[in-house]
Amino acid sequence: MSEVLVIAALLLTAFMATAVVLTRDPARQAIVLSGYGIVLAVLFVVLQAPDVAMSQTGVGTVVVPLIVMLAIHAIRRHHTREPDEGDES
Repeated sequence: MSEVLVIAALLLTAFMATAVVLTRDPARQAIVLSGYGIVLAVLFVVLQAPDVAMSQTGVGTVVVPLIVMLAIHAIRRHHTREPDEGDES
């Protein structure tokens, strides 16, 4: 039974990794990356590594996608901002 769970978790992980790579829009990719983090956490639980699963849940599911979304927001805001009168660039 445990072998079936490991194989299923590995297949789900491979599917989610492919989904992250094939997603083109960076904002959507950050959301899919969060789902990938959850799937990796489940894989770590199945592989009996709960400490790594908790770390993955915190970092891979919340922190990394949040940083990516903040970076996307900052880049989009910077590109849409009109230059100041004193700016020559």
